[in-house]
Amino acid sequence: MFLSKLLPNANSREFRRDHADIRQMHRTVMSGYSDLPTDSPARKSQAVLWRLDGLRNGFVQYVQSIGEPDWSRLPGDYLTEPAQIRSLQPALDAISPGRQFGFRLAANPVRAVARPPGRHPVESGMRVRGMKVALREPQEQLEWLVRKGEQHGFAIPTTASGQPDARTSPRTRLTDHKQTGEHGQITLDSVRFDGHLIVTDVAKFIDALRFGVGRGKAYGCGLISLTPPRRS
Repeated sequence: MFLSKLLPNANSREFRRDHADIRQMHRTVMSGYSDLPTDSPARKSQAVLWRLDGLRNGFVQYVQSIGEPDWSRLPGDYLTEPAQIRSLQPALDAISPGRQFGFRLAANPVRAVARPPGRHPVESGMRVRGMKVALREPQEQLEWLVRKGEQHGFAIPTTASGQPDARTSPRTRLTDHKQTGEHGQITLDSVRFDGHLIVTDVAKFIDALRFGVGRGKAYGCGLISLTPPRRS
């Protein structure tokens, strides 16, 4: 696995276009990968995940993938400096049960609700699926994170006050400019989690690192970034 660190140029016309259109940002990220197989979705074949973080004076974008990307296809003024790419294998090798990390995750916490009756006719024999609605309250979002941890081999420790050792920060709504021939508009209400986690199942946790957590993985959600734990 490889992690790229990109510093986009906020004055680049192409970056401003991507920043306003999440579907176009997805296309730009995927331009770093060539010779992708045609028998599976391109993003999934490389397990591409990415996250765009705001800085005081611009942005930083992290892109993770199984194979090493080639960012030379980006427009000439898209980055303010050359991309930095490193292998994540040493970090993966250091994961062990009970180890604690600091983490950051941009995610799309949702829950399923029943569809309103009569508004969504379903063909005979087809299963009716619930609608996905965003969780907007910080407590609901933290409860979602705790549940995901149980599924993906990590736990969120509690603070002295008994609360999960993680905080939420709302992010700008992610949407696209729907073009002719594209199916449906993309709208994601994402949130950023920062805090600590403890590894409970190494195999499940590495899968979560590799393939992401939650929905919206093609559009800037799901990537877990690890750091050494903060000291009190």
